[in-house]
Amino acid sequence: MGRKISALKVQKRNPRRVNVYLEGEFAFGLERTAAAWLKIGQDLSEEKIAQLQSEDEGEKAYLQALKLLSYRPRSEAEVRKKLEQRSVPESMIAEVLERLHHSGLIDDTRFAQDWAENRSEFRPRSRRALVIEMRQRGVDEDAITQAVASLDDESLAYQAAVKYCRRLNSMEWQVFRQKLTGFLARRGFSYGVAAPVVRRVWDENHTDNMEEEKLCPDNKS
Repeated sequence: MGRKISALKVQKRNPRRVNVYLEGEFAFGLERTAAAWLKIGQDLSEEKIAQLQSEDEGEKAYLQALKLLSYRPRSEAEVRKKLEQRSVPESMIAEVLERLHHSGLIDDTRFAQDWAENRSEFRPRSRRALVIEMRQRGVDEDAITQAVASLDDESLAYQAAVKYCRRLNSMEWQVFRQKLTGFLARRGFSYGVAAPVVRRVWDENHTDNMEEEKLCPDNKS
């Protein structure tokens, strides 16, 4: 025996959702896309009601995932973890991830490549450090390997050192070496990589004929 829809009302606080009333009483809410085909006077079986509510839960989970991705790109594992924390059933998570894959909104290969490129440009660190960061985000190992394959630790260390050494311009060699080596170590570079880079940056910054084109200019302005 079905129950008749007596009213369909858009929620005041969330216009994307519609309240469904059956036999004069509030029954449940739905996303407007799911409620679009419903009509006042229509009969709904218990099975159909259960189906609508299940589909609505899936749509809410999908919208939660989209909201997460609106802040920044995320790996598949990060999206899965966030949905699990919201007690979304596993079967529903699988459906959400499939939709996100199909629409190209999650792609671990692209995520890993973008992560490595962004870090290398703005906050250079060692390949090992990049691998650790991406593993912490649950990125697929093949995607990680591919993303760091072309990176060179010496080049990355040099980029990081040039950015940081502006703070050390007025320091003597021993202090300069200690601080810059420590900084590079915190970025994941081994001493074997850091030591020659530190010497290179020092020499470039203290060569007389480069006085007006220092890599580490004084910031007295």
